[in-house]
Amino acid sequence: MKKIIIIISIVIFAVGCKKELVEKPERLVERDKMIDIMYDLSLLEAMKYQNPMSLDSCDTNPTRFILKKYKVDSLQFVKSNMYYAADYNDYKVMFDEVGARIEKNKKKIDSLIKIEEKKKKLLEKKNKVVKKDSVKVKEEL
Repeated sequence: MKKIIIIISIVIFAVGCKKELVEKPERLVERDKMIDIMYDLSLLEAMKYQNPMSLDSCDTNPTRFILKKYKVDSLQFVKSNMYYAADYNDYKVMFDEVGARIEKNKKKIDSLIKIEEKKKKLLEKKNKVVKKDSVKVKEEL
């Protein structure tokens, strides 16, 4: 009987003391919209990493542009990000979704690049044939 009372009191104590680390902000960005913003910001970071000069030529701040695209101000984004980050498991799931979307789009882009390379090779072959034929025609004249 004592063991049951101790276990029940520990459970009540644990549940009663559970407190959110970060309070839910007034204007919380919806989870799906937050994932979209995180995706766009991840692409932006990848662009900065791959070619730092590509974004230096822009007159606007790319991060500000992304937040404006989703109609979110920077403070709202930061508070929402802190709120979502407080729950590690859910935040990891959100980043996993972003990673899956990036991987999916990477495969699409890779296939488009391969198609463009094939077209370029065909064009080069075609141009070589045309040049050889034009040389033969000039020799005949």
